[in-house]
Amino acid sequence: MTKNYSDIYEQIRNMIGHYAKENPEMMTAFSKVHQIGSKDGALKSKFKELIALGISINTKCEGCITMHIHDAIEKGATHDEIVETIGTAIYMGGGPSVVHGAKAFAALQEFETKMVNPLINSINN
Repeated sequence: MTKNYSDIYEQIRNMIGHYAKENPEMMTAFSKVHQIGSKDGALKSKFKELIALGISINTKCEGCITMHIHDAIEKGATHDEIVETIGTAIYMGGGPSVVHGAKAFAALQEFETKMVNPLINSINN
């Protein structure tokens, strides 16, 4: 049951873009809510992404898991922070969260390979 989370991420972004053309008023409003909700405040945006990831796992939203793993890494969340977030979601959500937590971990592993490792290699070169 191997998934390509990078492809899923791009597919979701494309689907959202197509929907935004059909309903620009709604997506403009949602985009504004997203910008306000994810900006640094008392909580840094990285931590807001980790919270969103935990909620995504417990609501069993695979697309949300994919997006929030990607965005958490992009905002500087470490491997250990994401793994602990997955564990906290499992603790709060029980058995179903184990399945979706494992999916989140698979997405983490894939995005780390594609996002973090090339960044490390570029810094070292």
